[in-house]
Amino acid sequence: MPKKSVNVMWFEDLSRGDVALVGGKNSSLGEMVRQLGKKGIKVPGGFATTADAYRAYLTANALEARIDDVISHWQDQKIPLHDAGMQVRAMILQGDFPDDIRDDILSSYRELSRRAGTTDLPVAVRSSATAEDLPDASFAGQQETYLNVRGEKALLAACRRCYASLFTDRAITYRQIQGFGHTKVALSIGVQRMVRSDTGGSGVMFSIDTESGFDKIALITAAWGLGENVVQGAVDPDEYEVYKPFLSDKSLIPIVKKSLGAKEIKMIYAGTTSGETKNVPTSKAERAAFVLSDAEILDLARMATTIEAHYGQPMDMEWARDGDTGELFIVQARPETVQSRLDAGAIKSYAVKKSGKVLLKGLSVGSAVATGRVSIIESASEIDQFIDGSILVTSTTDPDWVPIMKRASAIVTDHGGRTSHAAIVSRELGLPAIVGTGNATHVLHDDQEVTVSCAGGDEGVIYEGIANFATEVLRVDDLPKTRTQIMLNLANPSAAFRWWRLPFDGVGLARMEFVVNNALKVHPMALVHFDRLKDDAAKAQIAELTKSFPDKTEYFIDGLARGLSQIAAVAYPRPVIVRMSDFKTNEYAELLGGREFEPHEENPMIGFRGASRYYSPRYEAGFALECKAIGRLRKEMGFDNVVVMIPFCRSPKEADRVLATMEKHGLKRGKDGLQVYVMGEIPANVILVEEFASRFDGFSIGSNDLTQLTLGIDRDAEDLADLFDESDPAVLWMIESLIARAHQAGAKVGLCGQAPSDDPEFAKLLVKAGIDSISVTPDSFVAVKHNVAEAEVLKANT
Repeated sequence: MPKKSVNVMWFEDLSRGDVALVGGKNSSLGEMVRQLGKKGIKVPGGFATTADAYRAYLTANALEARIDDVISHWQDQKIPLHDAGMQVRAMILQGDFPDDIRDDILSSYRELSRRAGTTDLPVAVRSSATAEDLPDASFAGQQETYLNVRGEKALLAACRRCYASLFTDRAITYRQIQGFGHTKVALSIGVQRMVRSDTGGSGVMFSIDTESGFDKIALITAAWGLGENVVQGAVDPDEYEVYKPFLSDKSLIPIVKKSLGAKEIKMIYAGTTSGETKNVPTSKAERAAFVLSDAEILDLARMATTIEAHYGQPMDMEWARDGDTGELFIVQARPETVQSRLDAGAIKSYAVKKSGKVLLKGLSVGSAVATGRVSIIESASEIDQFIDGSILVTSTTDPDWVPIMKRASAIVTDHGGRTSHAAIVSRELGLPAIVGTGNATHVLHDDQEVTVSCAGGDEGVIYEGIANFATEVLRVDDLPKTRTQIMLNLANPSAAFRWWRLPFDGVGLARMEFVVNNALKVHPMALVHFDRLKDDAAKAQIAELTKSFPDKTEYFIDGLARGLSQIAAVAYPRPVIVRMSDFKTNEYAELLGGREFEPHEENPMIGFRGASRYYSPRYEAGFALECKAIGRLRKEMGFDNVVVMIPFCRSPKEADRVLATMEKHGLKRGKDGLQVYVMGEIPANVILVEEFASRFDGFSIGSNDLTQLTLGIDRDAEDLADLFDESDPAVLWMIESLIARAHQAGAKVGLCGQAPSDDPEFAKLLVKAGIDSISVTPDSFVAVKHNVAEAEVLKANT
């Protein structure tokens, strides 16, 4: 064992309070080795050189004054940044280690090799600056990491290169902007046993959702090979999201999202030469497979939760899986520095009102919208061609791009995931970004006017031209309390997390058909009867979408359960009312393979829709898949807050048939606490309210259909638009009657419609009638909450 030294410290002797001694990265590794190993967090062993060793290196080579001179010349604009950085790095690389520092590094390396039972152990050599990973300055990616370093000479060379990397152009620029003195920041070097992730996999994870800050989610990205490709955004990784509160129950699998990345390349060791790596194409099998199993996803999420709890704040972590042993390791952990600093009392909402055609889609970063002209930059050497305020379009970014990214209004990349460099820096800068578009540099051109929209959830969209969009700031820290529950209408799972800070009472309407139409895209009967499909084009598309599922119906069950789980997660334990599919026949026909299973109807609005489909031989097998998805959502994933709602149920007899069909397919009302609601949208639901109340736990008034069927007006008929009035006395009588009689029968009543959002008087009428809940769109929540509070005061005073 090497003697105690001022130059080198083992990870197990460090703690998170040692940032000034060994930098943020190494002090965090030491903290985890020391405190979290007993809690199941595996960190590859190693040691760190100290900040004193770095300063001693500068002193021994008479470098400090020379560095100050060069930096001063740059600050005085006597030499360009590129020349200044090159000169300083050359000075450092030409230096020699003092004998005591050299001996301490090499003796520690020999001991690390001995512990591993080998000689010349392959190690990762990481830079750790004494000013990095601070709450207000992440310094992410500013210094270098060298992988697969073997042998004593190679180790010392890598250490010099780490010291020199403190003066890359990007690191100098970042310190200048942050106001750190260039010779006041010291550098520690972490020497850590390499995890054989070149034959396994690696990635990044956050203990919160990176876009919304939702604190109940762990986000994990994964790719084959070494992790640099994920960090740099050179590869489109797999992405997983896990609901953390259920992780303590080992019987549940709360993975609310699994997205397969392209993973077209992987980084591996380049032969036996020390320190060299190379990118190679992945196999077709690797591209088609998830890097992590469900068990591994859950293990990593538990690690993220443990680390977050220990540090008492959201964390950004890097992980690696050893391909030889299958072990999962944490190789880095630092504080998350963007979402954790946002104003929790305000939600900024963006909405595109009118736009041109869709040009590209990718993963959205943030929730903002930006418009401008495209500026395509292929490499950092072309930065001087960038036009300030334009939209930066490039293949991928690394820390060299930070100066140009600060001058952009939005960022678009061909490659990368939500934890790539482009995504992380865009978040720090508060810029909307769309990453992983695939071919933005090919489709777009310089000076083209476009709109970059991250307003639609996970999927970012680039529109042709300058779109019309609206921005609104919702204050949620001073909302009044109401007796009437104010719930949300949510359709898009990928946008659900952004509303987690709203103090809503649950989800009054989650539209199943949105998930089917936008995420799954396939008619469920086309999956049940795939082999009988006659449409070859549709059959080929379905085969491609379902290629990862030997049982094609599992594609529907799995995708629907995960999509709805994101809505259930943001509300848990508050109720989430999921309406079973309510497509009309013409809408079902538009799904892949749908035309072979749907009849043609002259008036689909009052045709084969809702409850009548569920027990019909024409669709029951498809409804069975819906039931299985809900069963998985409640039982296997743990979201027992989900309530099922039946739409367009025309009679009590039909209600009995639907409930029997649900039970046949695993959903029995009352079992395991399952509640079943019915839509109150047909006059028969009001006329026979007591009979429906004896069969269901509650009603949700669908004011659009109820108005349509009460007044006999096609709600889509433009010529009759002036007559379509949800405040018509006949409609109001229907609503008031349903509420009063349902309450007498012991059933709850809510309303999910736009009227309370548009008309404060309508909201007051509902309150006066004693409605239990009103469900509105998220952007209307604050206004309706105030309207209802006023109405309740008025009711109390009359």
